[in-house]
Amino acid sequence: MLKSFAPVINAQSKFMVIGSMPGDASLKAQEYYAYKHNAFWSIIFDVFSPGYTPQNYADKLNTLLTHGGALWDTLAACRRQGSLDSAIKDAKPNNFVLLFKQYPNIKTLLFNGQTAYKLFKKHFGQPEGKTCRVLPSTSPAHAALSYADKLSIWQEALLTACK
Repeated sequence: MLKSFAPVINAQSKFMVIGSMPGDASLKAQEYYAYKHNAFWSIIFDVFSPGYTPQNYADKLNTLLTHGGALWDTLAACRRQGSLDSAIKDAKPNNFVLLFKQYPNIKTLLFNGQTAYKLFKKHFGQPEGKTCRVLPSTSPAHAALSYADKLSIWQEALLTACK
């Protein structure tokens, strides 16, 4: 059984980016979005700190948190061969009900891809008082959009969510 990570969040977090389950590279590194071809951290820095190159993982997390962000995955655990969401089996959800009680400032949920949203909706429905937006996956497996197109969509969602 694969296990996800603890949430990245603080009392100032206004929005949460929600993925499905960390991929193999992330699980090995014990870091969210560690696969070098995943565009997530590039998008975060292009939106919030253009021209700045993060020095390490803590720097990445600090940038997200400083701008009102939080990060977690829909699933706490699952079985899966490889990193593809389509291979997820025996899914066990994280406890978002408790998390939202502990962090009531989270008002916007930004789903990193359709699978994250579908899994969340299956286990939790539409959370009351939250705005949900499904964004294009930052995974290289989602190649239907260019980086520039993904950046444009994510930028609008992130900047709206952190207001």
